[in-house]
Amino acid sequence: MRSLVLLSALLLALSASRAAAAPAPLRERIDAFMRAEMERQQVPGVGIGIVKNGKVVLAKGYGFANLEHQVPTRPETLFQAGSLGKQFTAMAVMLQVEAGKLQLTDPLTKFFPGAPASWAGITVCNLLNHTSGLPDLEGTLDYRKDYTDEDLARFAYALTLEFAPGSRWSYSNTGYVLLGIIVNRVSGTFYGDVLRGKVFKPAGMTTARIISEEDIIPHRAAGYRLVKETLKNQEWVSPSLNTTADGSMYVSVRDMIAWDAAVQARAILTPESWKEILTPAPLTSGATYPYGFGWQLEERAGKPLHQHTGSWQGFTSYFGRYLGEGLSLVVLTNSAMASPSRFAQGLAALIAPSLAPPALTTPIEDREPQITARVAALLEKTREGKLAPADFAYVRAGFFPEGAKMYQAQLNTLGPAGQPVLVERRTLGDDRVYTYLVTFGTKTFRLFVGLAPDDRLSAFGLRPQ
Repeated sequence: MRSLVLLSALLLALSASRAAAAPAPLRERIDAFMRAEMERQQVPGVGIGIVKNGKVVLAKGYGFANLEHQVPTRPETLFQAGSLGKQFTAMAVMLQVEAGKLQLTDPLTKFFPGAPASWAGITVCNLLNHTSGLPDLEGTLDYRKDYTDEDLARFAYALTLEFAPGSRWSYSNTGYVLLGIIVNRVSGTFYGDVLRGKVFKPAGMTTARIISEEDIIPHRAAGYRLVKETLKNQEWVSPSLNTTADGSMYVSVRDMIAWDAAVQARAILTPESWKEILTPAPLTSGATYPYGFGWQLEERAGKPLHQHTGSWQGFTSYFGRYLGEGLSLVVLTNSAMASPSRFAQGLAALIAPSLAPPALTTPIEDREPQITARVAALLEKTREGKLAPADFAYVRAGFFPEGAKMYQAQLNTLGPAGQPVLVERRTLGDDRVYTYLVTFGTKTFRLFVGLAPDDRLSAFGLRPQ
């Protein structure tokens, strides 16, 4: 293990030498883009960090961290990270692996003796890469109520597995809640304390911490949500549910820039552990899914893109590392409705045009007209409010009834749909994922549909082009 003291000193020295500013013309284009995108998305405040080849190009805040007090956003402003916290939970788990306190192949029943028999095939690794089959606890909990670790475990015991462990991929906050409980139990201390001493401090993340609404925390932003086009404060969540390991952290742009340096240096953990973290999830079919331990492992312009997003309690976040370009981007917002990925995509394209996401405006040959016909019928089924859980291989928490009703209302507002036009088809794990363009009058939307091997839906989404 590298010396934590030496590592901390190294990162501080690197931080001091990486204050290179973006050239004025680029700064002006970035500022113009950020202001326009913030207005389009109705975002109160955004913090961004841009690192190119190890040098900080820009660390800057836009808009307001707190509207009521008119506090401007700064690089030191603390935002809730949401699911960005999962990559830090993975670090806490891997520290326990390296300490010999658990193994990735350990079954969950080793740590949860009261678990149902269906958990026998679930391993720690399945939790880390979302292949456990455990659905989300969301929708089963009262967010105004405090729960103990034992309470949360009992709620998880009552969930029905969506698929055999290891056979599929489905994002599960439940899995990371359980990982936090495991770290608590094997380390003998709260997972957040493990992170503070073993990850945040050596990485130079001087203000990162677990959420606490009762503590006095300098530079904390307020979170917001849109209700009927009006900004409202975030909703209150109980203290215990704001400390679970699925994403309960405050971070600043400066913290995330320090974290980027630690990731680049493969610090804190051994090379073998980092390799595990950044390995795509293996499925029992022999395929892999592009997700490691708290990291989405994508590609852009034919080169690796390691990224993740987060969303929680009036905040959204993004952290991405474009390995081929040596570019890292941090986007932190205090709006529940914001799309930090859209900010990141625009920034990436400004810095390196080759990193712009595919336009997906050109139709491709449609070799499966029966799928397109089914998609057209699916839109009408959604419009009529007849979309049902049975249509899906597995259903994300909150999609029924809220999400389905939202899409129903949206489609009825948009009016009749034109014929879906296929613009992309790709394989994701064992699933086929189709992207269509659909016109509604003068408006064009992208429709995303995923099909599992049994032809049931594994993904469904509609957004403006």
